Amino acid sequence: MNAAETPFWGPDFAELSSTDPEIADVVLGELDRLRGGLQLIASENFTSPAVLAALGSTLSNKYAEGYPGRRYYGGCQQVDRAEELGRERARELFGSPGVDVHVNLQPHSGASANLATYAALLQPGDTVLAMSLPHGGHLTHGSKVSFSGTWFRPVSYTVRRDTELIDYDEVRDLAHTHRPKMIIAGATAYPRLIDFARFREIADDVGAWLVVDAAHFIGLVAGKAIPSPVPYADVLTFTTHKVLRGPRGGMIVCKPELAQRIDKAVFPFLQGGPLMHAVAAKAVALKECLQPSYQTYAQRVIANAQALADGLASEGMRPVSGGTDTHLALVDLRELDVTGRQAEERCDAARITLNKNAIPYDPQPPMTASGIRVGTPAVTTQGMTEGDMKEVATLIGRAVRDGDGSAAHDVASAVGALVARHPAYAR
Repeated sequence: MNAAETPFWGPDFAELSSTDPEIADVVLGELDRLRGGLQLIASENFTSPAVLAALGSTLSNKYAEGYPGRRYYGGCQQVDRAEELGRERARELFGSPGVDVHVNLQPHSGASANLATYAALLQPGDTVLAMSLPHGGHLTHGSKVSFSGTWFRPVSYTVRRDTELIDYDEVRDLAHTHRPKMIIAGATAYPRLIDFARFREIADDVGAWLVVDAAHFIGLVAGKAIPSPVPYADVLTFTTHKVLRGPRGGMIVCKPELAQRIDKAVFPFLQGGPLMHAVAAKAVALKECLQPSYQTYAQRVIANAQALADGLASEGMRPVSGGTDTHLALVDLRELDVTGRQAEERCDAARITLNKNAIPYDPQPPMTASGIRVGTPAVTTQGMTEGDMKEVATLIGRAVRDGDGSAAHDVASAVGALVARHPAYAR
């Protein structure tokens, strides 16, 4: 492969190939990987060429500490325009009649957005009630290896053993017992819709802030495919690179009365100069999300996830909670006597990229795990449909059961044929 085969990068890639052929080879190698395999990581997607163009632009050069109209450097007229456009688009996308929101586009990541929210609303030592990591939560929701479990007092809620759904009675009881200053709704491996109204009621009962970590499902909200948490949350944090299909980065949406606290927590408390090329790329993605075609995309992501979960169930892999309402499925492999780690490795050998994942009440340690997590944002971006998901499930089943590796070549060949019909970044 050479630069001429990747026209969406334009002439600048020829410059990279000439200046640093080793890194150019890495970039092309990654493109080969994306085009040659199935990308089923639930937290990954393919940005548009327009987003990539903004990321690789001269906006990368500009220091712009502060906010539009209030920068600590001169020469910010153009980057101010980019940030304002992004904020306007986010307000249009996530606000609604009678519900105004404030938007901060500057967090470098979802973890940074969460840290800024903690800093804005809490003091070290305050109690935070959030979803248990082994049950689908996130490191920044109270894990001891994170700032959230080191600087704050975490209390964790779980899912029920019988339904594998959030135990809202437990959430209420824990809230009344521990009186948290903040309650977090949101997860990284929970396939069902969350009852935000119930969380709001519990937060109000104990006088807690309600923060929704919407990193995984915000794109489905943007596409109007699932209910929005905006009317219920004090603060909404999320990443921009999952279903939302933007650049790697974070965002915060909050009630207008919290605007000053959130903005000061992002800058100057947490970050210095924002990555203005990333801010502009976020603005591009937000404009794409405002198009009717994106709503169709979001609905297809869910339909594909449901078809994939059903297909995996037919292959002897049990979907946790019985299925999915979102873009991901969490799958229990114990009936096949295969660990998540083994499944990930076997699928990788067959050009299927997914991740091992703990299931609720998992008897295995996290780095082994009893399950896998699969997601459909990327394959849906490629144009795959529910019929394709049945084939994907069959290929995963063959790979997962391939204990001696004898089927890897044949599965990889079938994967190659499938993705050739739906290429990533088509030439």
